[in-house]
Order: sequence, then structure tokens, then C-alpha cells
Amino acid sequence: MNLMRTVHVSLGSRSYPIFIGGKILSDLGGHCAALQLGRRCAIISDQNVAPLYAAKAAASLRKAGFDPLLATVPAGESSKNLKWFQSCCDLLAGHRLERKSFIVALGGGVVGDLAGFVAAAYLRGIAFVQAPTSLLAQVDSSVGGKVGVNLAAGKNLVGAFHQPRLVLCDLAALRTLQPREFRAGLAEVIKYGIICDQALFARLERDLPLLLRRDGEVLAEVVARCCEIKADIVRQDETETGLRAILNFGHTIGHAIEAMAGYGKYLHGEAIAIGQAAAAKLSVRATGLPAEEAARIEKLLVRAGLPAAIKLSARRQTALIGAMRLDKKVNDGQVRFVLARRIGQVEPGHKIPPAWIRDALAA
Repeated sequence: MNLMRTVHVSLGSRSYPIFIGGKILSDLGGHCAALQLGRRCAIISDQNVAPLYAAKAAASLRKAGFDPLLATVPAGESSKNLKWFQSCCDLLAGHRLERKSFIVALGGGVVGDLAGFVAAAYLRGIAFVQAPTSLLAQVDSSVGGKVGVNLAAGKNLVGAFHQPRLVLCDLAALRTLQPREFRAGLAEVIKYGIICDQALFARLERDLPLLLRRDGEVLAEVVARCCEIKADIVRQDETETGLRAILNFGHTIGHAIEAMAGYGKYLHGEAIAIGQAAAAKLSVRATGLPAEEAARIEKLLVRAGLPAAIKLSARRQTALIGAMRLDKKVNDGQVRFVLARRIGQVEPGHKIPPAWIRDALAA
């Protein structure tokens, strides 16, 4: 597979391309040079990804005339906090990065969110480039400019909207993902089918075995389609004042599970899968989603090797509902859910009684 696909995120002066292809990390320096960025830059990565890809990324940048610095953080959600944010900022300041300098986020969703927030805040905002190496980051978190870190009280409670200058999705990097990490990324892929593309959902039902084998052509087409969907949503609603909220299908419960269980026990995609299965059950009750379509959603999640339920005591169910009230999507103290009317059509803003949430989790 040699064909490189390009998706454009159209945001006026903040527009940028998403490049999707195999073995394209070596082109990083050339793409950055085309943006006329400053010579000094920093690669922010984690302890799992850096040994695999940092040298290749740095070599490409040097070949294009840049002077890269490498900052490495521990792998996992526990690094997405204010402590590591400050550590990265201190490192940039210590090496005298300037306003024309830029950051490369080399890693999964945690690295992208952390590095993007560092770029948004350092010197009141410098450029950054996303080089996502996980499926979840390639199809979702690297696109759209939502960056930030977690607090103990909840996920992504401190952050900013700061668009990257480009996104470089090297599909070859997905070959080195652990199976659990790859499956976690499929939760976000499935989400795109649920929220606005019935044909994509049907394709996932058909081609899931090929995806699980990481077939290059199928991966390229599916990643590109997910990026197209997100690019179109972000184009219409960059700062999540309306339509963009549909991207949170399954996330209200999922984020609460992550916070309650302790960041790292569940991968993001695993928690979101549980949230999507619960949101489908709530949709049957609240918005008329046909029960057979809710069953299709749960079945696809399970076939992908993802959890679709969580066993909680009554006390932990109460704690979970309390964690939802700290979600950044709460409005006037009310938890709001994205629910489905059918596969391919969802709508945000639904207030759901706590008893219904308990029933969905118990089911």
C-alpha cells in the first residue's frame, strides 16, 4: 500500500491537512519545512513510543534543517496531568524554545493531548504537529484541536482549543501496537459509524476480521473515513457549541468510569465501549432506538474484543453518577447525554434520570 490519502480540515486561517499512509513518518521533516516553522522544535513522546519512533522522527526533522529536542514522559493516562505539563514547559524554557518554535506530538492520545496543551500554553501558544501512533489517536484525538490534561476530579477538565498545523498518520506504526491498544482504538472507529455513518457501521460489521488483522488497505480506508467525518464536524462547530457534542457518544459514562476506576485501569477506548453500550440501552428507552440496533452496537463492540458492561455495587454506581456530574459537558448542574435515534443518527443534550443510568449499567 503506497497510496497516501489526504483529508483537509477547513477552518479558515487555521486549516490543515491530515496525511494518511504507510511508512510516512520519514516525511515529517519535509512537511514541517513546507509550513515554514522555526528551526528549533521539541518532540514530546512517551517511554513506549520514543524507543520505536523518536530517532526516525528526529532524523527526518534534522534532514529538513530543524534542531529537535526530545522530551519523554511515562506511558499511560497517568502522565496526562499538570505535573507533566509543567515538566514539559520547564524543559522547553530551559532549552530556550521561541515563539516560532514548534512541538511534535509523537504518540497516542495521551501524548497528543498533553503536547497540544503544552503548545497552546507555552509563550501563549506555539505551533504543533500531530504524529499519532495509535489507532485511537489517528481516527479521533489528533484531529480537531481539543487538547488538555486531567484533574483528579475528572478527565480533560483543564485544556484549550489549539489546532495542529498538520496531522501525519503513519499506518505502519499501528503494526507495533499491542492488541489491547489496537482494540481500544476500534471503540472510536465504531463510534463514527453510530453517530453519522450507517454505511461505515455496516462495513465494520463486515470487515472487522480484516481490521483485527490490520489489513493495510482496509485500515487506510477506515482511518481516512473517520478523519473525514471528524473534519466535517469540526469545520461546522470548532469549539463544541452544538454539533460537535455528538462526538461524545458514550463518553459521559466512559469518562466517569476512567475517573472512578483510577486513570489507567481501563484504557480510554475500553471505558468508551462500556459507555457506548450503556448509551445504546438508554437510547432504546429515551429516543426510540430500535432494540435490534442497540443489540448490533453491543455485538460489534464485543466482536472487537471490547468490554460492553461493568459490574458495580450500588455504592460504586452512586460514585459513578457523581463522577458524571463533574464532566465538562454538564450544563446547569444537569448531566447531558448524546443518544441515538438509529445507527447513523444521534443527538446531544438529553437529560436522563439517574435511575435509568443505573438500569442501563445493570443490564
